[in-house]
Amino acid sequence: MDYLKSVVPSHLFSERGSNIVVINPGSANIRIGLASQDSPLEFPHCIARHTTQVPKINVQDQMLNTPVTTAQYMEREKAYDKIATALKIPFLDEEIAKNSFPRKMGRIDGNNPQNSRKEAAFDWTDVYVKDSNSSPALESSEDRATTKEAMDQDQHDDANAEELGSSKHQYREFIFGEEALKVSPMAPYTLRRPIRRGHLNISQHYPMQQVYEDVLAIWDFILTEKLHIPLSERSMYSALLVLPETFDSREIKELLSIVLRDLHFSFAVVHQEGLAAAFGNGLSTGCIVSMGAQVTSVICIEDGVALPTTQKTLPFGGEDISRCLLWTQRHHQTWPQIRTDLYTKPIDLLMLNRLKESYCEIKEGKLEAVTVVHSYEDGMPAGSHKTSLTALNVPPMGLFHPMLLVPDAYPPPPRVWFLDYEDMLEDTWHMEYPRRPEMSEGLYPSMNVGYPMWDSYPVYAAKPKKEEKVGLAEAIMRSILSTGRLDLQRKLFSSIQLIGGVALTRGLIPAVEERVLLAIPSTEAIDRVEVLQSRGNPTFVPWKGGAILGILDFARDGWLRRDEWIQNGVRVGKGRKYKDSHFLEAQAMYYINS
Repeated sequence: MDYLKSVVPSHLFSERGSNIVVINPGSANIRIGLASQDSPLEFPHCIARHTTQVPKINVQDQMLNTPVTTAQYMEREKAYDKIATALKIPFLDEEIAKNSFPRKMGRIDGNNPQNSRKEAAFDWTDVYVKDSNSSPALESSEDRATTKEAMDQDQHDDANAEELGSSKHQYREFIFGEEALKVSPMAPYTLRRPIRRGHLNISQHYPMQQVYEDVLAIWDFILTEKLHIPLSERSMYSALLVLPETFDSREIKELLSIVLRDLHFSFAVVHQEGLAAAFGNGLSTGCIVSMGAQVTSVICIEDGVALPTTQKTLPFGGEDISRCLLWTQRHHQTWPQIRTDLYTKPIDLLMLNRLKESYCEIKEGKLEAVTVVHSYEDGMPAGSHKTSLTALNVPPMGLFHPMLLVPDAYPPPPRVWFLDYEDMLEDTWHMEYPRRPEMSEGLYPSMNVGYPMWDSYPVYAAKPKKEEKVGLAEAIMRSILSTGRLDLQRKLFSSIQLIGGVALTRGLIPAVEERVLLAIPSTEAIDRVEVLQSRGNPTFVPWKGGAILGILDFARDGWLRRDEWIQNGVRVGKGRKYKDSHFLEAQAMYYINS
């Protein structure tokens, strides 16, 4: 402790963080980097694999997408009208009546200099192996453009490409990240996302082994090509996993096996995302609201310890807002007559995400913008269409009225996989194994002790819990009130922290404060709600908190050694269970607040 009082923080990070890799995986993106760095690399968490399958599957995990039902459609329109009342804009049917004739929209030159930089079109990914004579700089570029001539040749000579012997006709075996999202639907590739809605994306069409291989391939690519840590040097590094609250013990075990057994890190430890976010912003107590691309979760922290009974999981996020943006524009007849397909063409979702980030915000009154949207057809150059988008403040309000978002339905993972009891924490979850009173309830304790851990699986359950269908304001209110202590409740309501990409939405903070206050029952003695400003980019706060935890953990009592993990896993009584992190939490909070 004396050393911590005297050392300069920047020196401590440089000294101890240069061999700790902090990994914060999400459903859509992974944030990864050395603990000594100021910010991590953010990389789309996906892979496109070359396939010879006929017929080809464009996106493996979305092949069973369920269309919106009539009941959902009607609920969506009702939600729109509720939002319209709050924002003081016309109801949906009133707007449709005014727009009975389609607005004029014109196709324009994609290279029009009047187009702003943020409206620039994406280029299709070059799926061919580069010529051996090409420069290394070109080979490592992530923005490879596929020419029209190459795509024409792809369509006519696919069958003979492998036989030609020329390297430019050989397909790349794997394509990662944003490049994978920009592969043409005509190219012989299948896109896979190994994490979906806060869980490993396991289904009857995407088995566990494939999910495992894809996670390994993506992480190994990033470590080798982006962080320049080859496999031969990884034994000199330790890995710190910052995992969302939605992950369960079996999933954590699989990720630890990837990190220790396959990626060859010498040590590894797991920390909860909400807890890491509190440390990243220098909080000891607060209500952490994580708003990612596909899942929103709420959990309360008291004196550096996560409170398990406060955890709430909502099955929607930023991508649902983007889909709602497209639905809104089509209803208002402002979207051009182009084939925008978010399920078979991920490049269209990239475009919608960018439009949402640029133009959507929460504010009263009409919100419109003139912009350029793009059409992407069969590998051809993007078409540009100038149009006026409207009701841009409606989609983000879906956070408070989730029926507006209508999340996609995915098949549940097979029960055989859930009932695998060779679990890293099996003994920990049994009532006959008492926890010492000074220990924190710790990480991932949303499951009830004494019951099979998969019985309360939050997202894929056949009958989702009631709280999962509520809006953001009610989820925050229920989470905080579940603590049961007035003094703590008042402190938590005044210490709400928004993290994740959706937290960057303009106007969200005052909207959360207002709606949470309105959601609190009149019988509760609470009259103040405050959302704290983040000290940095809300997207990176959990990663930064993980870096702090890793650097300050001098004793490393909770870290797992590679050889021990491969031989034995984690056994009761060894003192290396990541759940027991009370000492580390106290140490980190001492440093942050001193």
